[in-house]
Amino acid sequence: QVQLVESGGGLVQAGGSLRLSCAASGRTFSNYYMGWFRQAPGKEREFVAHINWSGGFTYYADPVKGRFTISRDNAKTTVYLQMNSLRPEDTAVYYCAAGMIPTTNMRHYDYWGQGTQVTVSS
Repeated sequence: QVQLVESGGGLVQAGGSLRLSCAASGRTFSNYYMGWFRQAPGKEREFVAHINWSGGFTYYADPVKGRFTISRDNAKTTVYLQMNSLRPEDTAVYYCAAGMIPTTNMRHYDYWGQGTQVTVSS
């Protein structure tokens, strides 16, 4: 089992920044790909970014490319999502997830956090 706890969400004005953190505990964190997803009200959960076990490979959804950065610190068993130039359409609950393969498909992630709310005002 892997337990994931997100933090860092909040209310920010458009153009601002937030950094989300996801602290992991349980099985060996460095064995897992880590992903961020988000779900806006009335919409399906969607892929945001993922990162491989070493942090050397990252992949982003088109809407966040160039604005968001995913990173991880295996010593701290934490994955981060730095979000810059935030837009109102980024408003959502953000979830981190752990899985064994690099994929944008949420069904292939085995463990999920409880989510953290990000609200971007215009």
